[in-house]
Amino acid sequence: IENLAYHHIFGGASNEPIIRLAERVLQLFHEKAGATHLSKVFFGTGGSDANDTNFKLVRYYNNLRGKPQKKKIISRMGAYHGLTYAAASLTGIPVYHKAFDLPVEGVLHASCPHFFRYGKQGESEDAYADRLVAEIEDMIKREGPETVAAFIAEPVMGTGGVLIPPRGYFEKLQVVLDRHDVLFIADEVITGFGRTGHWFATGGMQLKPDIVTLAKGITSAYFPVSASVISQKIWDVLAEASPEMGPVMHGFTYSGHPVGGALGLVNIAIMERDGLIEQARDVGAYFLKLLRDRVGGHRFVGEVRGVGQMIAVELVADKAARRFFNPKDGAHRIVSAKAFENGVLSRALPFIEVNAFSPPLSMNRSEAEEAADRYGRALEACSDDLAKLARA
Repeated sequence: IENLAYHHIFGGASNEPIIRLAERVLQLFHEKAGATHLSKVFFGTGGSDANDTNFKLVRYYNNLRGKPQKKKIISRMGAYHGLTYAAASLTGIPVYHKAFDLPVEGVLHASCPHFFRYGKQGESEDAYADRLVAEIEDMIKREGPETVAAFIAEPVMGTGGVLIPPRGYFEKLQVVLDRHDVLFIADEVITGFGRTGHWFATGGMQLKPDIVTLAKGITSAYFPVSASVISQKIWDVLAEASPEMGPVMHGFTYSGHPVGGALGLVNIAIMERDGLIEQARDVGAYFLKLLRDRVGGHRFVGEVRGVGQMIAVELVADKAARRFFNPKDGAHRIVSAKAFENGVLSRALPFIEVNAFSPPLSMNRSEAEEAADRYGRALEACSDDLAKLARA
């Protein structure tokens, strides 16, 4: 703050802290995720504006390539990509669209990749993945590959239910996207910076996105910083057009804030010093096991799932019949409120009857044990209320 309290990054300008942070983020992608194809970073202030940046960038990229009709973006039901105008359109949760005339034209939504809920009777996980990928390719063909510009996805869907994609999903999907010249945007606002037990899910899941969205993890949310990380393939097109077009005319007042750059560098250094990525991987797996042991057998728990420190307990009205609660009854909200009374933070998600857990990456095993036990007692205390809703 004393050296440089503020400086913008409009029109090709920049500042030393944000340049150093860009270099550090790219170094992490290259060394920790094997994503050496990622090459440039644009900084914003939040995940929503980063996805708005991506929305514009995809259009800009195709305009420069002489493909102005290639504009449509495919997202998924249950996805959460922010709540600004374009980002809210990419989000696939109806409550965020209602009364706002969203989504905007050109945004499509494929099926939610939730095997437990949407897998057919007798269908294997591999077959389910094949069905979802085929649906997306059919959508591309139906719309016309010459009109479809990008596909956006959270590697692990967060707000939509902490949904881990079915086996082989992204591997097969990326082949389809490449075949039809469709960019892949990986929204790592939640999964980035250790949440899945890896620096980035891009590395942990062996993805090769053309664009990656980052946000709160960059500074552990102590300062508003987001990022759009783009591939060399995209940058080459932008760079070739720059003599004619000039700098990319996009940005915000606080884009690339030097204080955010300095804090991001310190945050990354602390995460490395304290081994928080490894701790999240170890304690996250332990916490998942504890929750499965503690509540997995409960008659109103359908599934306990997670990766790293992204964990979910999905409630069901009838486990044997795989019958779900009426969403309007808010069964998961009752349990989440009781857990809060017991001193455990869980989030009742808006799209699905799930209590989600995103504890600090610094949580230790003892704290995980206490959290699992307190949540278990909360669930038991709500059993009668859940039974009434199950019969309704």
